[in-house]
Amino acid sequence: MYSDSDEVEALLEKRYREILARRREEERRKRELEEEVRRQEILRTILTPEARERLSNIRLVRPEIARAVEDRLIALALQGRISQPITDEELKSILAEIYERTRKDFRISIREK
Repeated sequence: MYSDSDEVEALLEKRYREILARRREEERRKRELEEEVRRQEILRTILTPEARERLSNIRLVRPEIARAVEDRLIALALQGRISQPITDEELKSILAEIYERTRKDFRISIREK
């Protein structure tokens, strides 16, 4: 049989684990937020306002494409391969290139019996 002290100890242990889990989750969210802020700062420096707006619009419709473009641009910036801000026209060409690589062709064939 459990004594009162065992029950209290078990409850305290459970509460401690809950607090630790909550704290880890908060730390994880904080790191993700800090990373996103850094990403946005980098993008702000390497994209013109028009290009940033276009990328924001794409993020609403196709977040995976926007993320891939952002990752690619940030990598290029960190390597020092972007010397001036990317214009809207340059971003359009990057998006067209990605679209061509990721586009899926659908073929519908109708067979008659």
